[in-house]
Amino acid sequence: MQDWTIVGGGRVGQALADMGEHDTVVRRNQKVETSDGPIIVCTRNDDLQAVVDSTPPDRRKDLVFIQNGMLQPWLDERGLGDNTQVLVYFAVAKKGEKPSDGKTDVNPEGLTAANGKHAEAFAARLHANGLSCKVLDKDDYKKSMLEKLIWISAFMLIGALHKASVGEVEKNHKDEVNVLITELADVGSKELGVQLDPGVTERLCAYARSVAHFPTAIKEFDWRNGWFYGISQRGLAAGKADPCPQHTAWLKQVGAV
Repeated sequence: MQDWTIVGGGRVGQALADMGEHDTVVRRNQKVETSDGPIIVCTRNDDLQAVVDSTPPDRRKDLVFIQNGMLQPWLDERGLGDNTQVLVYFAVAKKGEKPSDGKTDVNPEGLTAANGKHAEAFAARLHANGLSCKVLDKDDYKKSMLEKLIWISAFMLIGALHKASVGEVEKNHKDEVNVLITELADVGSKELGVQLDPGVTERLCAYARSVAHFPTAIKEFDWRNGWFYGISQRGLAAGKADPCPQHTAWLKQVGAV
């Protein structure tokens, strides 16, 4: 098994290190000094620039990004658009505990997915530890990434609106969930030039049921809801109708914008 460099020693970073044998764990603000192998970035989105800056230029192609949110524009601006990305659906309840897989009653095969140079290696490590991971091509990964972005943007916003957990949102506010997912899916698909497979709402509600205990809050706005809000702002600035009117209205209602 190839040794990894893991940047960030939180729950996910520690869980990935526990699956390996001789990985190097790099803490925040430490330089990446290993000579080869994947560099798995397990930090908050707002720390990504510091991680890139701490990585030697000739090693940046090996950075593997596993953050939630819309990373692609940020990566493209830094010449990292083809780097490995991973959609992590496994959950780690507490640091040091084993992850639970992201399987649902609609997707029992699991939802974690990877694309890029180190995707096969990432999937192999998860498979060796009893977790699922699909390796997707660029287009299929883009669709899966958009669905996860829609999930976190919709459920966190509606949860903030009602001060409800993810499970309570799915159980008690399905009409609002359906409206928002449909709106964001339509806008996101057009923006990225992809066609999502039928059954988006069913898939995302099934995932919500599998993590029903998760709390809700609007976090990392610029990387999540902010991407959709930016599309709205550009449309309005061009004299067009807001393409995400319900999303914008609820963002205002919770004080996010």
